[in-house]
Amino acid sequence: MTNPAVDALTSVLPYIDSWLEYRAWKTRTPGVQAAVYFDGALQFSKAYGFADVENGVALTSDHLFRIASHSKTFTATAILQLFEAGELRLDDPAGKFVPALVEAGSPVADVTVRELLEHSAGVIRDGLDGDYWQYVRAFPDQAELVAIIIEGGDKALPGEGFNYTNVGYSLLGLIVAAASGRSYNDYVTVEIVDRLGLKNTGPELDALRADEYARGYTGFHTALDRRPVDHVDTRAMAAATGFYGTAEDLVHYFAAHFPGDERLVKDSSKRMQQREQWLSDAATPGAAHYGLGMIIERIGDHRVVGHSGGYPGHITRSLFDPAAGLAISVLTNAVDGPAAELSNGVLRLIDAALVQAPALSLAAPATARTDIPSTRFTGRFANMWGVLDVVQLGERLVSLHPGSPNPLDGLDELEIVDENTLLIRKGSGFGSVGERMIYEFDADGAVLSLRGSGGMSLWPLGALGEAHPLT
Repeated sequence: MTNPAVDALTSVLPYIDSWLEYRAWKTRTPGVQAAVYFDGALQFSKAYGFADVENGVALTSDHLFRIASHSKTFTATAILQLFEAGELRLDDPAGKFVPALVEAGSPVADVTVRELLEHSAGVIRDGLDGDYWQYVRAFPDQAELVAIIIEGGDKALPGEGFNYTNVGYSLLGLIVAAASGRSYNDYVTVEIVDRLGLKNTGPELDALRADEYARGYTGFHTALDRRPVDHVDTRAMAAATGFYGTAEDLVHYFAAHFPGDERLVKDSSKRMQQREQWLSDAATPGAAHYGLGMIIERIGDHRVVGHSGGYPGHITRSLFDPAAGLAISVLTNAVDGPAAELSNGVLRLIDAALVQAPALSLAAPATARTDIPSTRFTGRFANMWGVLDVVQLGERLVSLHPGSPNPLDGLDELEIVDENTLLIRKGSGFGSVGERMIYEFDADGAVLSLRGSGGMSLWPLGALGEAHPLT
């Protein structure tokens, strides 16, 4: 027996593919890699654009991205594994594992493992000299990291508030090493990456796979062109930002954090990890919460968990809904890459596919035709004012605007009137609700033009960016 919800999710994937391709092109992002996991399996994996623009290397689903602060989810998972094994307690002080902090009299010696995990330890974010983030100098090694912590590493009292800290998570990497008796990189590789069979994930730059990395690029905020950015070793900060991976590997990794899957940690630990510990900004409506190495947000009706990542040249974002068994990952290779926008958009399109078509009103004549296939009308159309997609989302025929960061902004619900006509049945009153969209077809049934919202003509969009002349 088929599952209607799964069928609806599967049916929207071709449009998600089309939307991602258009958004990657419109935002001029060098490359975008995306994956979707549901119903217990990888359902979608695509790549768009280039891994190396200068050399014309097309991006694939196997190219490696630096996933930056996704690393914190791996570090927190490692800590919880050691907690379950009795190798540490979450209320242990950091100084128990890094005696140099005690010897130097650093206040950070007294902060707890739990406080570091939830970013409430009051530890400085990146140190007083964070120029390693823009390659003015190398990332700190272990001695430099400890020196950063000792020489002004405390900026607030523990428990005083949420203070995101890469230095604090790097300290957790030292704690993983001390508690396990292995290096941080070795521990997470064996106990997380290898357990899940992730072939394209690791805790630090792998020089042996240099040709497999997607090249990073600068943003448009300082120049009218993008410039390439090299990959570097993050050294003692791997636990905060060193990981590499692919969108496919990431959705498989986050699926291991669904309830009932205890390959990495028990459900009791996952509940702690995914529980809202701190609100990131109480003054901002809809601000994200933070758990133990996980960001918790609300997107529509979903409570999603996951993390974003910002590495020089790469912006990434993954989210999962543990209750729905759904995971989404989007990776981009530019400093201003729209990973959050795209991952949110994919989730919203999935939700839109699950909405049932409205019942016809009994008080009005039934005008909808069910004998004419909606595929006659679907497609991507453009005019001087923008681009319009007519698409079947689940049980609904709709029009939407792929040029918008939120694909559901301005969505209109349509019904088929006859072989040449759609009725805009439902949508914003600022649009053309109650009016008709008139199509012109050639002898083979291909759309020649469409007179749409506001009575303006649109023409089929061929190759990206190419439509009929708009004069």
